[in-house]
Amino acid sequence: MLHIHDIWMNVFDSISARAQVDPPPDSLRLRIAGHDCGWVAHDVPRWLAAFPGEILLEPGVVHLLPELAGTPASAGRAQAVSELLARVATALSEAGRLNGWRNELLDVVAEDGTVLGVIERASVRPLGIATHAVHLNAWTDSGQLWIAQRSFTKTTDPGMWDTLVGGLVSAAETPESALLRESWEEAGLLPHHLKDGRRSGQFTVRRVLPEGYQVEHVTVVDTVLGPEVVPENQDGEVVALRTVSPEEVLELVADGAFTLEAALSMKVSLGAFAPVSLVASPAEAARVSL
Repeated sequence: MLHIHDIWMNVFDSISARAQVDPPPDSLRLRIAGHDCGWVAHDVPRWLAAFPGEILLEPGVVHLLPELAGTPASAGRAQAVSELLARVATALSEAGRLNGWRNELLDVVAEDGTVLGVIERASVRPLGIATHAVHLNAWTDSGQLWIAQRSFTKTTDPGMWDTLVGGLVSAAETPESALLRESWEEAGLLPHHLKDGRRSGQFTVRRVLPEGYQVEHVTVVDTVLGPEVVPENQDGEVVALRTVSPEEVLELVADGAFTLEAALSMKVSLGAFAPVSLVASPAEAARVSL
């Protein structure tokens, strides 16, 4: 007989392949100031040609500010990169190429870990620039898991089920500060509600979306909420909150009701807590310092 942990892993393994997709073969390598930073969608270069001298288009590669290649990190370089990316985002928006406009800046981090500048959130996917997200799995003392249903007006995965808290790390934020912000906005949680949380692990999603290529590094945190804590959404981006058993989560994941990132976040948590989380309560496993 299969242990419930084995059943979990079989279901999650079946969706993991969706998170490891190569960039489309017709995409172009993005290089900013000499650093590899992403994958440009095939149709985007037509709007980048309006920036001669700042953007160099070569077969298979888009160079932004190539003259800065090899220069050390500095406030001046970061400003130049950020200003050019702001104008690129505006051009893409005016062309109708972006999926909305978020008025939120994200750090541009090269594949070698170099922070180069900031960019409007809505423009990261057409350029294939990596993002960093945090997800919170919140358990009850009885071993139930809090889950949240996304608003039906969300541009990505509307109406699907999610972890209790999940969101991108904004420019100059740490994963910890982003988690605190998102926990209040999405669930009304305060810092003391997370004091017994723990990092369970990380994973990276690489997949093709309608607007471009997604590369997202996800940090997963688990905590246990006492019976006196009832999460309540604050920003209108969640339409329902409820608790479910691990078995119910398994059924929802198998039915495709969860977002990809949420399903993989749960896989991380259950793998970190197994076998405790799947035999008794995950509360004991989660009560360690974040």
